[in-house]
Formats: sequence, structure tokens, C-alpha cells
Amino acid sequence: MSKRKIFEFLRDLNDNNSKDWMDANRGRYEEAKQIWIAECGRILDRLEKHDDYFSKIKPKDTIERINNNLLYHPNKPTYKDHFGFSPSSGKGSGIYVSAGTSYSFIGGGVHNPSNEVLKQIRGAIDYDGEELQKAIDSKTFQGFWGGLDEDEDKLKTSPKGYTQDHKHIELLRRKHFTASKRITQQDILSDDFPELIEEAYLKLKPLTDYLAKALDEERL
Repeated sequence: MSKRKIFEFLRDLNDNNSKDWMDANRGRYEEAKQIWIAECGRILDRLEKHDDYFSKIKPKDTIERINNNLLYHPNKPTYKDHFGFSPSSGKGSGIYVSAGTSYSFIGGGVHNPSNEVLKQIRGAIDYDGEELQKAIDSKTFQGFWGGLDEDEDKLKTSPKGYTQDHKHIELLRRKHFTASKRITQQDILSDDFPELIEEAYLKLKPLTDYLAKALDEERL
């Protein structure tokens, strides 16, 4: 099955984003979804070499719903313009993949955390922020991800309980701890796409491992 059918379907969906069109093209949707699920299975096969947790995940359980949540986002179109893949390992290291017609990317980390989660991450930074700084400053991380994503919600002052002269004040001001990288349609169509995601997962791992440790949970 050709992965090109994924993008052919998504392009037509973008031009005809309605329930009536989807109902009439349900077969095309199911075909494209199954092709994407098969690709997610190939990615999981690569990731389980590094963490046995991934062998326990069914590919169909890693994909996003195609429907937008209109209850909370009534201005969004009925359907998303991409297929997503979001597994997470039992040790906290995960990866996110979005394959769309206008924009595709890979990434991971913690975005828009609750106040309690943000408090835990800041507590970890206060205790051993050197470890996080070392991870994101490494040549491997910088070479692939280019550093952490820009944080438009970053505080202009110090968060409550921390001083302006804290040695890790720039990290403490952050509200999002993510890294992302744009990918192309050709990347996704390539037979080597699972290997690219494997590489991204391994080079993101220092960040996601740190966050998992900070939250002291099995998974992010």
C-alpha cells in the first residue's frame, strides 16, 4: 500500500472538510488510516529495540482521532488536517509525529503542563538544572533539534519562590519544555522514515528522561 494515499486523502479532506464528505469517503479514510497504522507499527518495531515497553503497544492505539474536539474548540474545522502518532515509553521517553499536507513535524517533551506538573519540573531544575542544561546543550541534541523550542509563554520575571539571580533562571521561566523539527512529505514517504523517527527518539531521550525523572512517574 502506497503512503502517498495518506496525503491524497488529507488534501481532499482539507478541500472538503465536512461530515457529509467524510461519510461519502469513509472507505478512503479507512484505507489511509490503515496505511498510517502500518507505518506506526514499523516505527514501534524500531523503538522496541531501545525499550521493551514499545513491544506492548498496539499501533492502532498510538494514533490520534481525526475529529477535532469542537466542544472546546468550536472554531476549528470538523476534521484535522494530519495524522498523528504518539507512543510513550514506560521510562518516560516518547516521541510525537504529525504527518500533514501543509505542515509535518516530529517532537516531544512537555507542553502546556498543569500548575502542579510545572511546579515539579521547576523543583527539579532548582535541584539539578545542570543536568538538563547539559542535555540540551550537547552537540547531539543541538545538532538534531537545535535546542528547546521557543517559549512564547515564558515569564518575564522569576516564578514565585525563585530569585532573579538564580543560576537557572532562564529554564525556570519556561512554561513549555519541548523540542521539535519540521519534516517533509518526502521524509514520510521514504522507506527510511522509521529509522528517522528512531534517530529522533534517541536524540530526544536526554530531555524526556530528565522530565520523566522530574515528574517521578512511569510515563509522561
